[in-house]
Amino acid sequence: MEKIRRASHAGSWYTDNPTKLAEELDGWLQACGLEKSPDVRGIIAPHAGYYYSGRAAAYAFGNIDPSNISRIFLLGPSHHYYTPKCALSTATVYKTPIGDLPIDLEVIEELKATGKFESMNLQIDEEEHSMEMHLPYLAKVFEGFPVKVVPILVGAVKSDNEAMYGRLLAKYVDDPNNFFSVSSDFCHWGSRFNYRHYDKTYGAIHKSIEALDRMGMDIIEMGDPDTFKQYLTEYDNTICGRHPISVFLHMLKNCSAKIKIKFLRYEQSSQCKSMRDSSVSYASAAAKVDS
Repeated sequence: MEKIRRASHAGSWYTDNPTKLAEELDGWLQACGLEKSPDVRGIIAPHAGYYYSGRAAAYAFGNIDPSNISRIFLLGPSHHYYTPKCALSTATVYKTPIGDLPIDLEVIEELKATGKFESMNLQIDEEEHSMEMHLPYLAKVFEGFPVKVVPILVGAVKSDNEAMYGRLLAKYVDDPNNFFSVSSDFCHWGSRFNYRHYDKTYGAIHKSIEALDRMGMDIIEMGDPDTFKQYLTEYDNTICGRHPISVFLHMLKNCSAKIKIKFLRYEQSSQCKSMRDSSVSYASAAAKVDS
């Protein structure tokens, strides 16, 4: 029986007008001027409303060559539902205003059989925006190509379990027909986020935020999940997709293919100049086979 996950954030976080949405995404994808590459096996992209992060996200999605990909693993953090595990979708279809994405039920069952995952009900699924904000871009990039998705909600996973999930999922990285879409915004700065790290040696607050984010981005590019964990412990940077990114780093560490992450775009929602200001950072990366 078909179980549909509605595009519950359409009309608020992004337009629900199919023509307008397609034009918007096409415009951003063309503007980033990236060449599609079959060597790109995964991305890290933001998940804020498209008004804020749509342009930055194009620098991730614009790398994807859809021709040989048949399955997309979608990893997003949980903002509203607490779980110390990873959770699998119970839907059969993810809807978007510009096309629907069927769930790969076979792989969902395969993962469920490991006993390491829980299932999330449709309400939890629809309340979470982190994966939904990737869906219209994926529907656009994979238009006309038969592709299925494997949505994995990554909870507040401890370090040893991040490593366990990374080892468990690593075998899927070695299949070039699989693709990985990892959802994360970067620094959430300001009193409303309860985070106001400021190193005055960088000058303006927004420059300090950028330096902190770029330190994290450089460590992610190194591909070492342990160093990334040390960075998060030391600075507590409010990277909301820290757990999906960590799981992905462990996957790359444990797979046979040699894949390197490279960041291609960095933006901030606004430039913080006083301690009363606030901003969210957006960074887009491609994970590419290192030949």
